[in-house]
Amino acid sequence: MNIVCLDMEGVLVPEIWIAFSEATGIPELRRTTRDEPDYDKLMNFRIGILKEHGLGLKEIQDTIATIDPFDGAKEFLDELRSITQVIVLSDTFYQFGMPLMKKLGYPPLFCNDLIASGNGEITGFKMRCEKSKLTTVKGLQAMGFDTIAAGDSFNDLGMIEASKAGFLFRSTEQIKKDYPQYPAFEEYSELLNAIKEVL
Repeated sequence: MNIVCLDMEGVLVPEIWIAFSEATGIPELRRTTRDEPDYDKLMNFRIGILKEHGLGLKEIQDTIATIDPFDGAKEFLDELRSITQVIVLSDTFYQFGMPLMKKLGYPPLFCNDLIASGNGEITGFKMRCEKSKLTTVKGLQAMGFDTIAAGDSFNDLGMIEASKAGFLFRSTEQIKKDYPQYPAFEEYSELLNAIKEVL
């Protein structure tokens, strides 16, 4: 039994923090897991920047409302889900991810939770589990699934490596160079065909 695990940002939808950086004019918020492999460090950095500028959950959600999935992402997901099971595994937060899942036809999303005060100030975050993508893939394997994984960033490499087949999708030139063992694709049709070959 196969199950496909897909990263969300950079694979199905644009990077939320980059969009918010552009909306607010705060360049420091452009940093993502492509730039900083340590997610705790990255999120604490972001929370500090938000506090410094008096920005909170509402402002980020207002930006998310303007974000659409990449062209072809929903069609890719729909076709993939017609032939196998699919889970979106992300280090984002339900408060960010669910409005985007609505635009993608509500595929299952496994992610994390933000901690916010009554006035919407983001004060922290709760990770679902340690190394959430790798841990989830290993959990699925323990339940009898063969996993196939695709992602674009440092935090996807664990689940890609642990899966029966793993792919890079629209990744950075550096990651593609450092991990040449993983086929790298730029188009959904290429990724779909590669997944079909290993199903």
